[in-house]
Amino acid sequence: MKQPNTTNGHTDPLHVIFNYNDVFFSFFYDDEGGCTHRSHDFAMNYVYSGMMVIDNGTERISVDKGECAFIPRDHRITIYKRTAGGERYCGIFMNFKRNFLREMYARIGRNEVPADTPKLPQKVMKLPKTAEITSLFTSLTPYFNADERPNDDLMQLKLQEGLLALLHIDKRFMPTLFDFNEPWKIDIIDFLNSNYMYEFTQEELAHYTGRSLATFKRDFKKVSDLTPEKWIIRKRLEVAYNIMQEGDVKVADIYSKVGFKNPSHFSTAFKRQYGIPPTAMAAQ
Repeated sequence: MKQPNTTNGHTDPLHVIFNYNDVFFSFFYDDEGGCTHRSHDFAMNYVYSGMMVIDNGTERISVDKGECAFIPRDHRITIYKRTAGGERYCGIFMNFKRNFLREMYARIGRNEVPADTPKLPQKVMKLPKTAEITSLFTSLTPYFNADERPNDDLMQLKLQEGLLALLHIDKRFMPTLFDFNEPWKIDIIDFLNSNYMYEFTQEELAHYTGRSLATFKRDFKKVSDLTPEKWIIRKRLEVAYNIMQEGDVKVADIYSKVGFKNPSHFSTAFKRQYGIPPTAMAAQ
């Protein structure tokens, strides 16, 4: 198998990911330590070789070679990609954006499933091995080869094929995938108190709290005199301070736990906030 052309993606010496019209092909030459994934859109993730473990916070789901998982929109997961059976991880990730789903809904119509059909639970699920899913992803595997770049219209047809495969698995996919209601606003501070350790842009914070960017900025000013970035840093420092007060812990065990990328940034921010370096409180 040749290494792919990555003009539509990115590479490093061990990872290759490239995108053909919302169909992503990925290679991992090592055992990925864990990648936090936040998808704005519904997705299918098929394992071509190796294996993948999806941690949704309450359980770990193993997806082996030839298996496929469904990932809900606006869902945070951690994905571990592993070698297995002597093979590196290779996978195909199919992303269903809202505009695509709107177009498909217009074609399929709203009368296919009774209006009282319930939605699927908001969680990752491993899909059954159907002939439709197997044939879909088998037909995509030639495009791991750099010399076989697919046309965009072909990838659009593959997305349609993937969507139909889901709809044929369970009738609850219809109201789940074709729900175009805007999300309800959720309390900004509650969200940040639960997610301060993660990196967010303001656009992402707006999206995850059910707001436009302009509305998010306006609503945040009502609850804090700080910028969102400064609020998050202060929260991280407060949590770190409380941890160090409670027990014999080391700086190296704290800074990444509360969301700082390196100990130097943590130490500088901590001293600015409390007037002393964290080493004055933590174990040496």
